[in-house]
Amino acid sequence: MIEDKELRDLFRIECEEHLQCLDDGLLNLEQRPADQTQLEDVFRAAHSIKGAARMLGLNDIQSVAHILEDSLAAIRNGDALVEKTLTADLYQKLDVVRRLVEEAVGESMGTDALATVSAAAIDEVAVVVSKPVIEPVIEVPKPANLPTPALTQAKESEPTKAAFQIGTLRVEPQRLDALLTHTGELAVTNAHIARRLKEIDTLVDHYEEWTRSLKSMGLSLENETLALKGLGQMQTRLAQLRLGFIEDSRRLDFVSEQLGTGIRAIRLLPFSTIFKQFPRMVHELAATLHKDVELVMEGAEVVADKRILEELKDPIMHLLRNAIHHGVEDGQQRLNSGKAKSGTILIRASQSADYIVLEVQDDGYGLNIAEIKHIALKRGLHSEEQLALMNDQQIQGLILSPGFTTSHFITEISGRGVGLDVVRTNVENLKGSIQIDSTAGKGVTFRLQVPMTLATMRVQIVGVQGRSYALPLKAIQFSRRIKACDLFTMEGKQTLSIAGQPVAVTYLADLLELKRTVNPQTEMMYSTFLKIDNEFFGLIVDELLDETEVILKTQSQLLKRVRNVLATTILVSGEVCPVLNPADLLKSMRKYYLHGSTASRFEIAAVDNSRKKALLLVEDSITTRTQEKRILESAGYDVTTAVDGIDGYNKFQSGQFDGLVSDVEMPNMNGFELTRAIRKVKQHADIPIILVTSLSSDAHQREGLE
Repeated sequence: MIEDKELRDLFRIECEEHLQCLDDGLLNLEQRPADQTQLEDVFRAAHSIKGAARMLGLNDIQSVAHILEDSLAAIRNGDALVEKTLTADLYQKLDVVRRLVEEAVGESMGTDALATVSAAAIDEVAVVVSKPVIEPVIEVPKPANLPTPALTQAKESEPTKAAFQIGTLRVEPQRLDALLTHTGELAVTNAHIARRLKEIDTLVDHYEEWTRSLKSMGLSLENETLALKGLGQMQTRLAQLRLGFIEDSRRLDFVSEQLGTGIRAIRLLPFSTIFKQFPRMVHELAATLHKDVELVMEGAEVVADKRILEELKDPIMHLLRNAIHHGVEDGQQRLNSGKAKSGTILIRASQSADYIVLEVQDDGYGLNIAEIKHIALKRGLHSEEQLALMNDQQIQGLILSPGFTTSHFITEISGRGVGLDVVRTNVENLKGSIQIDSTAGKGVTFRLQVPMTLATMRVQIVGVQGRSYALPLKAIQFSRRIKACDLFTMEGKQTLSIAGQPVAVTYLADLLELKRTVNPQTEMMYSTFLKIDNEFFGLIVDELLDETEVILKTQSQLLKRVRNVLATTILVSGEVCPVLNPADLLKSMRKYYLHGSTASRFEIAAVDNSRKKALLLVEDSITTRTQEKRILESAGYDVTTAVDGIDGYNKFQSGQFDGLVSDVEMPNMNGFELTRAIRKVKQHADIPIILVTSLSSDAHQREGLE
């Protein structure tokens, strides 16, 4: 059981959410196997449980969660089909995780939960999770009805729920006393309003009685005098009521503001609430990777809303893991480059009037621009022409793309491309932004900026095709009127010169897929210029209507992730107004110009990508070779076979293959020797190679990884 009560409670709450997500998700996947959004959610839930268990040293939970994650990864990558037998197996593993979690948080007595996981299920896992060393993925042949791993790219995931929840808040008695006082003020003001409403009812009754009396008496000078006197009395009483309501309204405004401030203050927690969870994780992960890493934390006293801390916990954890695995060099490399043997990772929290800023910085390698471009090109994220037009900061931002990873092997620590996707998703949920600063050889800094409050936002209201839309003011640099004649085309984009620099602009109506009516007589137009991730762009709108503070309304489940829409609000006029997402608008603009100017090239690429992937299968056993060939062909691959390492090397040199599947123990040239020979050729440095073998010793696995 976890000894620290606070960590025990946090782990229990976090696992409850993720286990529920897995429960619901697996059931939904069985009914709708093609639901990629649901698949990404359950995969991330399993991944998060594994990471949390590792942080707390819960090896059993980590091991089973890793098996569960690998099974879901096979489905996500198209290597396995969602069938009842498979989901039943996944539910069995999920039940084991649930029982282990209950034991860890003290909700049940210790049991041999791991005994319910069959040996065959454990054999399926690609990594020996019980050992702390980083181990390569060694795939075991599966039954013929289950395809083997396809070399596919993960699709973009939808935003997920908060990674964990803070279940308790410590509140100073003085704050509760102040709130109690304000609720008393509300009760008094409510009584005043009720009394004044009764007076209005009495006044209405008097008016009706007085009107009937005048009608019955008929019109005369005396009656006119009485009527004027009655009207004067009524006017005096209405004026008194008006003053009373003004006083009550002011009191309500004051009390409401004080209550709101008090409640928000109660929800404020210091960053130390989550910072204290990271030192042990950093220490253990660095030890696993045989690196010396010092963690420095600044700004632990900075306070933020409870939900902000909940959403930032996972991004910080993934950035730390990324820094240790990919950023900080090992001791000898650091000494050779003139650095201290021990690497340093800094977490710094700070706040301004409107924003919380969190920085995670390491003094390691820094980002390799060439490698990022190579991976982006290899995975089809961008073409060579598009990459050539990007600056360094835009290229660095590509590492936040779903599934992006520069790791060539999947290990317990990295290689799946999940971590930075979690960072991007959670920060977007908080309506924040990410900035990446990197210097080769000196390190990288991830700067996360999120608003102080998630309930309100300062926006600019613009008009498009007779409707109102809101743009977050923090993304807007300036707005101005522009002349239609000043627009020119550059690289297939509408462009405007701002301070001598070309800036891409487009009609907001086009990005929102609204029918745009163009008046050729219109010379002057309005444009709002935004900056996202150091990229500057303009949006042409019909009107600039207002700048105001709005209350953001929670989206319903049906509208949880609508493209280009961040949230909704209700304007003073009662109109429902979408609050647009600047980051989505930038992506939409890129796609708009991309498909508008290079559609033919993409059509050609689509046709080219439709061909079957070609694999070379090298295996000396005819039985195993035949079975593996059937499995691979059933998964949609075009398979060429070779009978040993020499035969495989000759065929590989003379053919064009997308990947290699090989045995290790073979005559003439074994699988390790074949791999070394292929890797010596530069153009084959990144070719995927899968070694299928029963060899499982540490020495064999290290040799395969090398």
